[in-house]
Amino acid sequence: MSEFDLIYRYFVKDANQRKDVVLGIGDDCALLTMPPQSLLAVSTDTLVSGVHFFPDVDPYSLGHKALAVNISDLAAMGADPAWVSLAITLPEVDQAWLADFAKGFLSLAQYFNVQLIGGDTTKGPLSITVTVHGHIPVGQALTRTQGKAGDWVYVTGTPGEAAFGLKLLQGEADANVADSLRQQCISRLLQPTPRVAIGTALRSLATACIDVSDGLAQDLGHILQGSQCGADIYLDKLPLNPELVEATSFEQACQLALAGGDDYELLFTVAEENKSQLEKLVSTSATPVTCIGRLTSAKNSLTLLRDGEVCELNLAGWDHFANEK
Repeated sequence: MSEFDLIYRYFVKDANQRKDVVLGIGDDCALLTMPPQSLLAVSTDTLVSGVHFFPDVDPYSLGHKALAVNISDLAAMGADPAWVSLAITLPEVDQAWLADFAKGFLSLAQYFNVQLIGGDTTKGPLSITVTVHGHIPVGQALTRTQGKAGDWVYVTGTPGEAAFGLKLLQGEADANVADSLRQQCISRLLQPTPRVAIGTALRSLATACIDVSDGLAQDLGHILQGSQCGADIYLDKLPLNPELVEATSFEQACQLALAGGDDYELLFTVAEENKSQLEKLVSTSATPVTCIGRLTSAKNSLTLLRDGEVCELNLAGWDHFANEK
């Protein structure tokens, strides 16, 4: 099978189609039509075998996650996903593997109305590079830099589940946990859900936003640095999975939520005057959203509180050049 046969068979014939794609796969560049009064949002991530995923991971889940982690970046900016390019390096052409990978990738693209518009295929060690493109109305992009002391800190979902899923797959957690917890946590690790609907709804409400990929505390640190603020985080308010707390302990569950990573939830701040509007939005949302703390004037200072008392936890998140798998 030639490179071009491979691209057509697995990534073109079943791809989602958008009206704003004037010219997609098949030429030197894609030609796209931008909505009026919009900014282009672009994000790129590379996933490397043995670093970001296990070499024997289910290819459908890998296809899903490769796109999901990029769409999550768009969600964190309040952008509408639109287009994606895919560069994949393969050690060999395994048609069954490719078929399942493409199904996972294109199924999520279809769900979010994203069209695959180009990319590249090469031979070599397995790695996947995805570039997503979206658009945001001018003046409505969410950033990490507009938080203010007094703003409330919120997070979506139940952080910590993906990190525990990784421990289960690595054999570092008790193998006798409940099947429901095992399935939930491994699913959150392998097939995260980008929070696009919440992200776009936050355009007029949030003062700062980021997606949680390297650990809640570390990613909150980016908001604190960008906004020149500190934060108080209330451990008793963290939306922990009760089964996870029971299987580990409250402290370990907090550790997983704050430093585990791979959650791809949204972490954002909302000013006091918008809190009631945010909570009205939350009441009609299918995505759980929880207030977990408040920004302070102490620059770059993160304080963990439990029942009003200061707690100490190891909050080192993931860093490619500091951590080793």
